[in-house]
This record gives sequence, C-alpha cells and structure tokens, in this order.
Amino acid sequence: MTQRAFKYRFYPTPEQETLLIRTMGCTRLVYNRALAVRKQAWYDEKKRVGYSDTSALLTEWKKQDDLQFLTEVSCVPLQQGLRHLQKAFSNFFDGRAKYPTFKKKRNGGSAEFTKSAFKFRNGQGFLAKCSEPLPIRWSRELPKGAKPTTITVKLSPAGRWTVSLLVDVEIEPLPTCSNEIGVDLGVTSLVALSDGEKIANSKGFNAKRRKLKKAQKTLSRKQKGSNNRHKARLFVAKVHQEIADARKDFLHKLTIRLVRENQTIAVEDLAAKNMVKNRKLALSISDASWGELVRQLEYKCDWYGRTLVKIDRWFPSSKRCGKCGHIVEKLPLNIREWDCPNCGAHHDRDINAAQNILAAGLAVKVCGANVRPDRHKSDGSCDEAERSKK
Repeated sequence: MTQRAFKYRFYPTPEQETLLIRTMGCTRLVYNRALAVRKQAWYDEKKRVGYSDTSALLTEWKKQDDLQFLTEVSCVPLQQGLRHLQKAFSNFFDGRAKYPTFKKKRNGGSAEFTKSAFKFRNGQGFLAKCSEPLPIRWSRELPKGAKPTTITVKLSPAGRWTVSLLVDVEIEPLPTCSNEIGVDLGVTSLVALSDGEKIANSKGFNAKRRKLKKAQKTLSRKQKGSNNRHKARLFVAKVHQEIADARKDFLHKLTIRLVRENQTIAVEDLAAKNMVKNRKLALSISDASWGELVRQLEYKCDWYGRTLVKIDRWFPSSKRCGKCGHIVEKLPLNIREWDCPNCGAHHDRDINAAQNILAAGLAVKVCGANVRPDRHKSDGSCDEAERSKK
C-alpha cells in the first residue's frame, strides 16, 4: 500500500470559513509560541525542548484567561502543528532544511485533521466542530474503497481554499519496457534527452513577468495598513499563484511522460541551491525548477516500478566526448556545439551530455557504484569505469 494525496478546491460557507480561519489562527499561534519557547530555552539555558514539553505547555496555555479561545477549536490541528514544528527541527539538525521561522498571517495557513477529528461518509468529509460537509469540487474520484487517513485544509496567500485527502492506495506498476533515457537539465532547453529530443523550458515566470512587475509597483504605492494595500497584495499573490500553477502543470505532464515511456531514467544529482548563488543564472535556474522535476521523477518511478539513477554531479557529462571519451579542459556555457580535438566528432553540447549521463547511469545501475572520474586529469579516460572492467 502506498500513501497518496488527492488535492481538491473547495468553497466554504461563511460559517465554515470563519471556523477554519480561527482554527488556522490558533494553530499558527501555538506553533509560534512553541518555537519562541524552544529558542528562548536554548539561548538562556542551552536546553532542548521537545514535542512532549511543548504539548504539556499547550495544556497550560488553554487554562490561561487570555488564551481561552484555544478551546473553541479542535485540539487536533494544534497538536499537529507542534508535531510539524518537531519535524522542522529534525530536518534542521539533519541538514535538510534551514532553521524554523515564525509563521505569518499573510502567508495563509493550514490545519491538519487526523481520523479522530473528521468523519468521511457517503463521499463527504465532516470536520470537527462543523455540522456541514466541506463543499469539495470533485475534479476526480477517489479510488474505490479508499478512505482518507488525514485531511489537510489550506488557505493560500491568494485566498484559494484547497483540501488534501491522504489515502492508502494500491498503485499498479506500469508494464515493463526496454527504453532507457538520459536526461540533461538545462535553462534554454529544460531537458535534453539522449535520443536527440529537446524540450523547451516553458518559462512560466517570464510569461507573467510584466504583469507581476506592474502589480508589485502598484502594491508599493499603497499606504501600509490600508484596505487598498490588502487588495493589491492579494492581486500580487494571485499572479504568483498563476506562475506556480503553470510551472507545476508543465512539470507533471513532462515527468509522467518520461516515466511512462522509459524503464530506466538517468539524471544528474545537481545542487540547485548552490547554483542559484550565481546572480546571472539564479532567476533562470529557479524558474526551471530542476529540484521539483527530479523530486517528481523519484516518487513517480517508485510508484510505477521504474528505475531512476542519479549520477555524481561532478561527472563531466558536457566536457566528455561521447565517441572516444576524451575530456576537454574547459567548455564555457556560451559554447553550445563543439568538435572533439581527439577524434574530430561534432557534438551538440546538451545531447552529448544526455548520452553521457545515460552511459554513466547504466554503469551505475550494473556496477552498483557511482561514476566520478579524477577531476585533476583530462586524459580521456574514466577511472571508475576502467576499474570496474578489471
């Protein structure tokens, strides 16, 4: 069984909207208070405060006169907020994320309800302390017999209400095929495939750049705290939402196509967070969303029985000749085509890189080790590959 989330739009009634906004506000308050307590305890006493400690504090906060409103909403989203804070600290200590920050009201909010805080019957979801079902716009049906284990309600900065239903489903793997593909990620061409195909970058940000610039300029001219500034801020958030929706739609269609058509997919393990430090390429790299593309490939390959192979980010896929294996010393980004000085073969930079990524990925798949040649030599050989043959 695999856990899969189904996301839908819904349009709450005025009573539901009031209750949900209050619930999200209480969840945000508890999260921020717990974060402040944990920070203060560390800076003052070098003491670590865990989830159990913050859960006990939540019980005490509910007894205070000025926090009595915490008892008027479901307690489950409040506890889930503390669990999310604990997970945020775990990700920080493991080096997977930055230090947790305080949540802000203008960024919307979310509330997570577990089984004890909702009922799902006759295809309708009833949240705790809410007598009416959520008016969900069912754009697709849930799998037969699937019942949600968690319901997460979210309000985006643009004012969009969405609900995510987490269910346990059995996903059937796709029929096996013999196709194998290497994928080179880029900016002009989002991906170049080893079979010679190039897929252009949709550049969702550039398509809305002028509209976003005009909206942000309008926002900057509004008086802080005014109702007109609030309206302008919502319009800016809606433009950002349009950009994100277009980008995600394009990536989902691209990744599911690659997964359906190929049994093995080889990609580079790029450090996108480090690459965006280049001021000249930061905007283009962020708009390309390489990290999201690889993330989607990972879980979709896992769902449908495909193999995703990541090769070392230092493997010279672009500078290596796919015919003779010669590695050139330098290959600036402005050179899109080049001739091998050793064998004279003519290469398209991106296609050659994709073919080298596929070859390295197949070697990794067979040998079970990564391919990382000596970075200080340019003798046309791949040390790891040579050692694997011996």
